[in-house]
Amino acid sequence: MTDSEWGRFAGAVLWFCWGLFLAVWVLGALYNARRAPGVRTRGGFLQRWRIAIGITVVIVVNLLLPKGTWDPLTVHQEWLRAVGAVVLIAGTAFALWARRALGLMWTSAPAAKEGHELRTDGPYAIVRHPIYTAILAMFIGTALLNQLGGWLVALVIAVVLVQWKIAAEERLMTAEFPGAYEEYKRRVPQLIPRLRKLDRS
Repeated sequence: MTDSEWGRFAGAVLWFCWGLFLAVWVLGALYNARRAPGVRTRGGFLQRWRIAIGITVVIVVNLLLPKGTWDPLTVHQEWLRAVGAVVLIAGTAFALWARRALGLMWTSAPAAKEGHELRTDGPYAIVRHPIYTAILAMFIGTALLNQLGGWLVALVIAVVLVQWKIAAEERLMTAEFPGAYEEYKRRVPQLIPRLRKLDRS
């Protein structure tokens, strides 16, 4: 593929994946606002919007900086874009699976709802925070599709913000499900799935 063809391909994958992700999140939030149980415990404003705020800061900084600022971090290898497309699509699919599995218990901020149950099946049997795993995979895929550059900085910021939010959520879940959440933490990794050992019997 030529550079222009790769550019069009990358743009199409980015728009499709992030557009689908945002559409599902917005529609899901509207649906949950009408149907979900009431919230017993909720985090503050920053806990709810820290990831959105961080992403906005990254976009604004990239728009304000002169073109070419990220050239030293850019890797002009077309195979990176192919890998990035696979990672971005896989991350998007994993995010949608996790969002569907959480259903009416999903919130934008760390929160416990009436009748809240600890989810440990489906994607939550693979990692404790599959939505964040998926979002970080989407950032990695996006960075690779764009041949790294400024997206490396965006990825670092995303990791910091996700870990910040996870810390708040885990404190809440530990308080809401004493004992059960500690056992879940021992059994299931936080963000990176474990490679299962092959059964040699």
